Amino acid sequence: MSQLQWALLAAGAAIVAVVMAYNAWQLRRSKPHDMGWPTEPASDIEPSLELGDDALLPELTEQVGGDEDAVAWQPGDLNPLIDTLVPVALEHPISGDAVCAAMPATRRIGSKPLSIEVQVPDDATWWRPQPGMRVCAVRAGLQMANRSGAMNEIEFSEFVAAVQRLADAVGGAPEFADMMAEVARARELDQFASQHDAQLGFVLRTQRAAWSLGFVTHTAGQVGFQAGALPGRMVLPAADGSPEPPVLTLVFDTQVALAEQPQDMTLRRLRLVFDVAHVPMAERGYERMCQVAQALLEPMDAELVDDGGQPLAAPALAQIGRDVEQLCQALAERALTPGSRVARRLFS
Repeated sequence: MSQLQWALLAAGAAIVAVVMAYNAWQLRRSKPHDMGWPTEPASDIEPSLELGDDALLPELTEQVGGDEDAVAWQPGDLNPLIDTLVPVALEHPISGDAVCAAMPATRRIGSKPLSIEVQVPDDATWWRPQPGMRVCAVRAGLQMANRSGAMNEIEFSEFVAAVQRLADAVGGAPEFADMMAEVARARELDQFASQHDAQLGFVLRTQRAAWSLGFVTHTAGQVGFQAGALPGRMVLPAADGSPEPPVLTLVFDTQVALAEQPQDMTLRRLRLVFDVAHVPMAERGYERMCQVAQALLEPMDAELVDDGGQPLAAPALAQIGRDVEQLCQALAERALTPGSRVARRLFS
């Protein structure tokens, strides 16, 4: 190899080394915002914030999706406000084993929850059938509306068929309501629910460096958030410590939460969600949402924006609060008080 070729080879190697060094420097410069904090949330610290002139306006958002878990059944859950009910008359008491054996194979018809409840002698409470019970009354119910829409004629017909099969198996006589009347009632309920369903959302967006997962969980933990049941969720429990329903939910990219090496992943955007119908008014969900959002902005070096990336203006904040109060009042007047079992079932 000639002297010129050796010189060119040395020059090329030097250039490659310079480029690699520059890239390494750029990588260190853009490293995620991570101070080595633990990934577990810190102990609850009650946030404190007086809303001033620089308070920011929340955004009214669509349903976040994925976190609208089915509300677990409780005794006497069926309610004529939101369920079409079918009593099944019995000639004499039967065993709970017989009812369990005759139960429909599914707990849903279409997108609507189906429930069977029974009563035992000397007890007015409606229970789920269990083996060993002595059953003196049976009723079935199909929820007429939820966030998937209103019960339709096909769903009602399938419900009737399922209840008839159960009644035949236990020797009972069902008393069905008029289909068209119940479907009309379902549509009216769905229209009311659609007009009074609100999930308020704040979008927190980093202004400079991206966040690591450890940084986010630590900072959110400082204002009381805990790990949620689903990946990519943190929840702010109620004042009594109960996690269900949460007062607020902090939502971030599920892929980051499920990554094999989450320390190598970054976040640039979080969503803070308040599901109005699910939170009792005594929890002051909207007020706490404003407090939490403001408490997170400075330590996370974040800004509050809408879906279009525009900063949210302060003057409308009070108006949104008044709108939330009016919505809660309208729900209460319909016997669908926010945080109640019936409200949570309807808005699920």
